[in-house]
Amino acid sequence: MTQLAKSIARTPPDLTSQNGEIPKTDSLFEQFDWIYILCREKIFRDDTQRIIASLWPSSRPRPLACLIELGCGPGFYSRKLARMFPELDVLGLDRSRRQLEFACDLARGLNNCRFERGDVLNVRRPPESFDYLLASRLFTVLPEPDRAVSEMFRLLKPGGRCFIAEPRFKFWAAIPLFIMRVLASVSGQANGCREPSTVTVFPIQVFERLFRTQPWQTVRVWQQGRYQYALCEKG
Repeated sequence: MTQLAKSIARTPPDLTSQNGEIPKTDSLFEQFDWIYILCREKIFRDDTQRIIASLWPSSRPRPLACLIELGCGPGFYSRKLARMFPELDVLGLDRSRRQLEFACDLARGLNNCRFERGDVLNVRRPPESFDYLLASRLFTVLPEPDRAVSEMFRLLKPGGRCFIAEPRFKFWAAIPLFIMRVLASVSGQANGCREPSTVTVFPIQVFERLFRTQPWQTVRVWQQGRYQYALCEKG
């Protein structure tokens, strides 16, 4: 049985207390972590090669360079990049304890990859702590996107690059949240979750303006299929 299957298989007992009730939580990504894990590991587009081509177009990351993935979820990209580039120090940050547990399980043996619970709007690191920053599907349920971009700028060193991938279409972006809300409704936990009832997607012009709220040296945005991307470099 794969690690993903084991995670899915153990989810119902973990969610149910001794009296048969589902413990209350304010996050759908904690209640039904396995839904998002399944989507991220098996369904969503894998942008690994696009990330590599954008962040390191003509070489590899320099030894001991630091990369942070904001909203890493189950650590799909953090784990892959850490395996591919042993010289890279990778930190995955997310609010979901259960998704991070899954990420840590699959990252065992990777000495250059670690995961941490935290708020992507207020990362507990000094300014200019990272050489590279990565985020995928971060803005779909995140409040204050301009604040998130400000935090990205703060975290990067001069000359650092960030790569952002976001869905273009609300229907496809909403699938995980919709499934989680249906399950929450059936289980009586639909109210009180911090996630919004609908997802956010940006028209390309708004997407670009969002990143131009910070004084990046360069900003490039483009679309491909169901996703749009931003590559920003700090001067």
